[in-house]
Amino acid sequence: MRRGELFLVTAPSGTGKDTLIDGVLKGEAARNGALWHSISHTTRKPRSEEVDGEHYYFVDRSAFEKMVSNGEFLEWAEYNDNYYGTSQREVPPRLEKGIDVILDIEVQGAQQILEKIPESHGILVLPPSYEVLRERLHRRGQDTGAQIAERLALSLWELERYELFGYVIINDDLELAVLALTAIILEKRLRRDQQNHRIETILQGFRSATRGE
Repeated sequence: MRRGELFLVTAPSGTGKDTLIDGVLKGEAARNGALWHSISHTTRKPRSEEVDGEHYYFVDRSAFEKMVSNGEFLEWAEYNDNYYGTSQREVPPRLEKGIDVILDIEVQGAQQILEKIPESHGILVLPPSYEVLRERLHRRGQDTGAQIAERLALSLWELERYELFGYVIINDDLELAVLALTAIILEKRLRRDQQNHRIETILQGFRSATRGE
C-alpha cells in the first residue's frame, strides 16, 4: 500500500487559505475520501461561524499545555497570543493507511513538521500585495485596527521565510489558486514510486493475457 502524502498549507492571516482549502476539499483531489483535512487544536476563542471539532478543537490553555507535556502534538506553536497544534492522532495513522493529509498550519508549525517529516510538501499562499491583504483584513471585520497592524507585521516575518516551502501560490484568483493546489496534490499521487503497486497489477494482467492464461 502506498503511504499518504502530507501537504502543509500556510499563509498570512487574511490571505484566504481556508477558502482555498475548502475549494480543494470539494473537488477531485478529495474524491472517495482520498484527502483528509486535519483539524488543529487551539486556545483561541471560536468565531461566530466556527464549530468545535469541525473548524478547530477549541481547548483552554491548561488543557493544551497538558497535551504538550504528554507529547500529544506532532507540532505546536504560539501565534497571536494563542496556542495552535496538530495532534499525533490526526496525521500519522492516516498516512499509514494511504490517505493524503492536508494541514492548515502556521509557519512555525510547518517548519517543525518539515524537520520531522522532510518528505512533507510545504505550500506557501501569498496575497498579491500588502495593500490587498490590508484591505481584506479590514473588510472581514474580525480585528481592531491595532490587531490588524500586528497581523500585517507578522505577515512580513512569515513571507520572509518563503524558502522553507517547495511551492508558492499567489491567491489573486481563487479559482486558479484552487486549481494550482489541486494540481500539486495530484502530481504527487502520480509519481511512479507512488503507483508501483498499481503498475505491477496492470502489467501482470498484460503478461497473463499475452501468455494466454
